[in-house]
Amino acid sequence: MTEGARGLGAFSGGLDGIVAAVLLQEQGIGIELATFSSPFFGAESGRAAASMLRAPWREIDFSLDILALLVNPPSGFGSNLNPCIDCHAAMLSRLRCVMESEGFDFVFTGEVLGQRPMSQNRQSLDRVARLSGLGDRLLRPLSALALPPTRPESGGLVAREKLLGITGRGRKPQMAFARERGLTFPAPGGGCLLTDPGFSLRLGQLLSTGLLSARSARLIGIGRMLRLGPASFGIIGRSEAENGTLESLASGMAVVRLSDRPGPSAVLVGDEAGLPLLAGLVAFYGRAEPGAPARVEIRPGDFLEVLPATREVADALLIRLPEPPAT
Repeated sequence: MTEGARGLGAFSGGLDGIVAAVLLQEQGIGIELATFSSPFFGAESGRAAASMLRAPWREIDFSLDILALLVNPPSGFGSNLNPCIDCHAAMLSRLRCVMESEGFDFVFTGEVLGQRPMSQNRQSLDRVARLSGLGDRLLRPLSALALPPTRPESGGLVAREKLLGITGRGRKPQMAFARERGLTFPAPGGGCLLTDPGFSLRLGQLLSTGLLSARSARLIGIGRMLRLGPASFGIIGRSEAENGTLESLASGMAVVRLSDRPGPSAVLVGDEAGLPLLAGLVAFYGRAEPGAPARVEIRPGDFLEVLPATREVADALLIRLPEPPAT
């Protein structure tokens, strides 16, 4: 192995990424880990796992990249609004730029051949390597022995025989590897909201109205979402914690709440013509007296007198998952 080899890892903080990083650390390769963040996935798991591995770490804001892909994903979507192939390729393209500018020798990931049928089959892995511009400078240590040698292996930077040849969806080999070394790891599971059917349904509403932004994408993951009109939505908190989160995200936006009693906070996304209806919904969910005017604050010092919406109106506007088909 060449002295001073350096690898830059795409790292979410999950089990596979931890194993990939340790495989290279055990060869004496200098690694740095990078975790991407956006409205749909965060960086905290990556931060914590990198700290456990005592590896240098950075966070990369991927918000603008993923929002653009949602509008036009060249490789299409998965089962929900998850453009996984193009997302991975765009992330790795960002890391290629870092690699080239900061003197890393290669980029590595925790991907496993065959673990995900759409995004980690052989054709998809090859497509990601090509689209990212990395080609054979992209190393997948967990499945390396089941894939052709990469440049860091053939060039002597990485000992190929010390890598693994894992394929398929099971994670028993990775779990055994981690436990043998006393490493902790999170339970396997998707960390991206774009794979969630309910969230994807809400996101599709934003896309269809041209209201998608980093902030609106964060807002729709909280509380109730209701369609107020052709170009407006209301997001209504269901708890004190959700109210606080909504208000913290809504700087400069209309925040609607009852003026004279505790109740939900709500945020308007889109056309302000929807404000009176949102105020009535806030009064309804805040259990204001049916049929009696309720005083609702829509901005500091700005109030509306509205009748609470009815249960029928609220149910008709609520965006919810369709019932599963009968079996």
